[in-house]
Amino acid sequence: MRLKIFYGWWIVGACFFIAFYVAGVLFYGFTVFFEPLVREFGWSYTQVSFASSLRGMEMGIISPLIGLLVDRFGSRKLLLAGVITVGLGFILMGFTQSLFMFYGAMVFVAFGGGGCTSVVTMTVVAQWFRKNIGKALAVMSAGFGASGLMLPLIVWLVDACGWRMALIALGLGMWIIGIPLALIVRDSPEQYGYLPDGASPDETTSREDSQITRTTITIWEVLKDRTLLYLNLAETIRFTVLASIVVHIMPYLSNTGMPRSTAGVIAAAIPLVSIVGRFAFGWLGDIFDKRHITSLAFCLMALGVLALTFVHTKTGLALFLLLFPAGFGGITVLRGTILREYYDAGTFGTMMGVMMGFAAVGGIIGPTLTGWAFDTFGNYRLVWFGFSALLLLAIALILKIRPRASQAGQ
Repeated sequence: MRLKIFYGWWIVGACFFIAFYVAGVLFYGFTVFFEPLVREFGWSYTQVSFASSLRGMEMGIISPLIGLLVDRFGSRKLLLAGVITVGLGFILMGFTQSLFMFYGAMVFVAFGGGGCTSVVTMTVVAQWFRKNIGKALAVMSAGFGASGLMLPLIVWLVDACGWRMALIALGLGMWIIGIPLALIVRDSPEQYGYLPDGASPDETTSREDSQITRTTITIWEVLKDRTLLYLNLAETIRFTVLASIVVHIMPYLSNTGMPRSTAGVIAAAIPLVSIVGRFAFGWLGDIFDKRHITSLAFCLMALGVLALTFVHTKTGLALFLLLFPAGFGGITVLRGTILREYYDAGTFGTMMGVMMGFAAVGGIIGPTLTGWAFDTFGNYRLVWFGFSALLLLAIALILKIRPRASQAGQ
């Protein structure tokens, strides 16, 4: 007898590989181009860091809009538009002749990135899963973690072909890989005769009887909701720290005397190790109180950042690579599971879009502030201590979220 796989898992697989490529090139891969750009154009760390912040600024502005669009028009169309635009943006970036041309290309990439990152992929997975949402999001978001495998390839491309040809090749790859994968995606299981998780009608009815059902929600309602406010502020802190470390990890390690090739391996290991956190915390979040599990993930992240101050030692490096990626990887999954537990799938895109808008504030401020700190003080140590304190504040915010029963009674 032939085993029939629920189509939702095919969508999870497609989103996994889209996340793998987009995160590897657009997010984690940026650090590889940092020093080549500084050497060729003589730009400061602050100027190059601002390109990443500019990407975050544009994505922050459009993420709430993307959330509304995905709830209205579906994920498939946005994914197609996103991968086409990102690919074109990277090709244009390969022809950069000035700082403003570089910034302009990054803005173009950011607009496309809004259509093929977490807001869209997590929303479509949330449409297809309810009971197994933690596991499904863990598998999908593992693509972001596995994207670390892209870094050695990007380092090789830059060293072998130059940073310009590397960007053009990556842009073409975005089209070749991303477009067919986007065509696999379907927006809603009900449109194709399925139910979430592949469940039977009776089972689905019993689940939805205990859920608050909303098919629409306004951005203003999202901003006023206390649970979402705490979650959004915590996510802003998480992304401030994550974006700053991802952008600056290779220059930071190089400044400790580590060879560029070794620093590239360490940078690649960060998202790869996060896969463990994504699966472990996704599984734990399906069993235990998601607020407590999320707080634990933030705690690991904070300890990992502290270890980064001693990364020149073997112990410090090992602790950083074990704790920091596991923590942020777990939170990446848990933020979606909390939204899906407290609210209906029909409003997921809007809420995730607003959350990404909040997070983008951190993506704007964090890398630029970190670059300024290095230009001013000559080291990153003060920033790492400050980030650890911010992550402790995030734990307090998560613990202020009321349990599910209290939320239902509001």
